[in-house]
Amino acid sequence: MKCFHWLVGTCACFVLPTGDRVKQKILISLLALAVAGSATWFLRRPHGKAGRAAGGERAPMASPARAAAREGAVVRTVVVQTRPLEETVVATGTVRADESVDLQPEIAGKLVHIHFVEGTRVRAGELLAVLNDAELRASLQRAIFRRELAELKARRILTLIDKGGVPQQDYDIAASELSVLGAEVELIRAQLIRTEVRAPFDGIIGLRSVSEGAQVSPTTRLTTLQDVRHVKIDFSVAEKYARVLRPGSRVSFSVAGSTLAYPAEVYAVEPYLDEATRTRLIRARADNPDGTLLPGAFARVTVPVAKLDAAVVIPATAVAAEAGEKSVFVVEHGKARRQIVQTGLRLDESVLVTTGLHAGDEVIVAGTQVVRTGTAVDPAPSPPGQDAKRLKN
Repeated sequence: MKCFHWLVGTCACFVLPTGDRVKQKILISLLALAVAGSATWFLRRPHGKAGRAAGGERAPMASPARAAAREGAVVRTVVVQTRPLEETVVATGTVRADESVDLQPEIAGKLVHIHFVEGTRVRAGELLAVLNDAELRASLQRAIFRRELAELKARRILTLIDKGGVPQQDYDIAASELSVLGAEVELIRAQLIRTEVRAPFDGIIGLRSVSEGAQVSPTTRLTTLQDVRHVKIDFSVAEKYARVLRPGSRVSFSVAGSTLAYPAEVYAVEPYLDEATRTRLIRARADNPDGTLLPGAFARVTVPVAKLDAAVVIPATAVAAEAGEKSVFVVEHGKARRQIVQTGLRLDESVLVTTGLHAGDEVIVAGTQVVRTGTAVDPAPSPPGQDAKRLKN
């Protein structure tokens, strides 16, 4: 540094007149300060040999994006290919019996006989329970006797009318009385039928709620009857899919505890939308020959809403959401370019791209965090089978 001061001083002597020694000293001091500052900057600059020798300090690491731009980022890519795809939505629903009823007596009385075994199959019309009907049967017998007497009386009067012994009016009265007694007999028989509980359809009897000897009324549930040879699936879909489903549409569903997908066919739809949820209630029917589908089970219904012949599906890791829009990075001429896309159906590990990509585009699926538009990239194709698994519907 002293040599440098001497050199600067010598130069100043040649430049300035001899009498201006004060100015020379000032100039030498300013030049010395400038040189000292420059030397300090040189010793501390990143990647400087002098800096490493003097302090051993490591230069701050460059950001991955800048390093990638200088050296070429190593990324993994896939080439977009189109394939047929059926777009679906998933709805939640409930499994219901094809026919279901709570069995209750029509009149109040004492339960005297139970003819069914819990959990067994019964036929339509089969007698299941009987209430005390002794009084009604006695009334029926009395009404039958009275009807028979009235019938005999009417025949006698009719014979006398033919002989001119009695007026026609007497026969009319007897015939009317006979008709009234006949109607009374039918009324009591109808009341007797109400003391019996019979199966309205084929099905499986549930657990009984009462025992013989219990006093029951029309509000008392004796047991339940379920027809589960077929089941109904009730589910709701959003308003935008309400017009897609109509009677005859095919859906599939699964239930908890089973990995099977059961087919079902829509046979009825509600003619209105629920005002609170803006959804439409759909009802489908499915076969249940082995009885594995139980009423009340939770159903996960898969509803097909569209069928695409050339769908663009890419791994979900390739799509980034930022500022309210979605984008991917495509490789063009060895550099990355950000491409805005619109997505549709989300699959397990992949996503349907509706606009923004075409067959043959090379999309970055791993390493997008280190690239920007214009970044040089070193694409490595995805291992065979890995993205095939991702793109599996």
